[in-house]
Amino acid sequence: MLKEYRTVTEVVGPLMVVEGIEGVKYEELVEIEMKTGEHRRGRVLEITDDKAMVQLFEGSAGINLESTSVRFLGKPLELGVSEDMIGRVFDGLGSPIDDGPAIMPDQRIDINGTPINPVSRDYPDEFIQTGISTIDGLNTLVRGQKLPIFSGSGLPHNNVAAQIARQATVLGEGEKFAVVFAAMGITFEEAQFFIDDFTETGAIDRAVLFMNLADDPAIERISTPRMALTCAEYLAFEKDMHVLVIMTDMTNYAEALREVSAARKEVPGRRGYPGYLYTDLASLYERAGRIRGRKGSITQIPILTMPEDDITHPIPDLTGYITEGQIILSRDLYRQGMEPPIFIVPSLSRLKDKGIGKGKTREDHADTMNQIYAGYTAGREARELAVILGDSALSEADRAFAKFAEAFDKEYVDQGYYTNRDIKDTLDLGWKLLRIIPRTELKRIRDEYINKYMGEETEEED
Repeated sequence: MLKEYRTVTEVVGPLMVVEGIEGVKYEELVEIEMKTGEHRRGRVLEITDDKAMVQLFEGSAGINLESTSVRFLGKPLELGVSEDMIGRVFDGLGSPIDDGPAIMPDQRIDINGTPINPVSRDYPDEFIQTGISTIDGLNTLVRGQKLPIFSGSGLPHNNVAAQIARQATVLGEGEKFAVVFAAMGITFEEAQFFIDDFTETGAIDRAVLFMNLADDPAIERISTPRMALTCAEYLAFEKDMHVLVIMTDMTNYAEALREVSAARKEVPGRRGYPGYLYTDLASLYERAGRIRGRKGSITQIPILTMPEDDITHPIPDLTGYITEGQIILSRDLYRQGMEPPIFIVPSLSRLKDKGIGKGKTREDHADTMNQIYAGYTAGREARELAVILGDSALSEADRAFAKFAEAFDKEYVDQGYYTNRDIKDTLDLGWKLLRIIPRTELKRIRDEYINKYMGEETEEED
């Protein structure tokens, strides 16, 4: 039998203290009944002797200490999951907000997930095609990887997120693929953009959306990514689907953590964020991966806006530690009108080598990728030099590299948000651009590939 307590002694921001409790456990779900008959929910954050600190999901406005009753429900916050969730839109606590029927759950799962035994993890090594050349060709996304996008305030990361969600696919026959999209602290306008984009393009038919708006309680933000990942784990490991989880914006999530930490009067860590920010982020990111003997996989693309474009800020810094690379959006490229403005020089995918090559993408992929990187950096240097010394000071090779870098930006990077290139088109475009560079300078590509692919191009043009 559930006990009811009327011993609320303190309410501070999103937190509430209940005294005289018995048998209450950490992370337990709490139901709060107010004087007006309104019900709110919360979870146990901390237990000391006979006191429990409760985190309120709907905020603490209007709570009266004397007439509020609290019930501890003896179970953690759970999400009712079912395959019917695909094509639906939910709020940050997993309730449908698309005017559709309630979900009849197959099972109810604790949103904190179950840790994966490291021994049973399988290494990510299968290619995921996003349709964006700068990712597929140069910073390849691999099934089971976590690859964040580092953006800045005002940059079009929403357009990139929507493009990946629309276009992403796994190659191979009979592979079931789904996208789980979690948005935290976004404006109504942004939420509408995603819903409209997904609906108009038909991407909603294979997607599950969790939306936490900027005017929703900040505390809900903490549960939103966990709801999304719980749904993803069910689809991946119970229904054998390959799931891509896109989470935007992790900066809003970290701000919600900071708010709770400040309310708890904790000693702050770097720049006011709690000392456990790393651990908390890891508890989300490490829910990606593949499990031996299971067909499905979870791939994560967290998106975060770097405050003041500072990559040393705790949020991108710690995210970069935990995840396997980063895709960086450039303000410079954005000003030049590039769509998407992905800057390849500092971008990196640590697992790309495992997901490319013969039988996965194409045999020439690794060589052309290395050569494009080398050619582009040499071309940027040559362009900077030309600004100071003039074109006449450049060697013939330098001029070719500068021309290559310019053509690369215009044709390879600037593909638009609605162009879906398959991997063969991306690789062929790479070869077309590499023809600008003299053959003698193509030092990172094997001769057999140069003869095979450049020879083909020449024949086509003749």
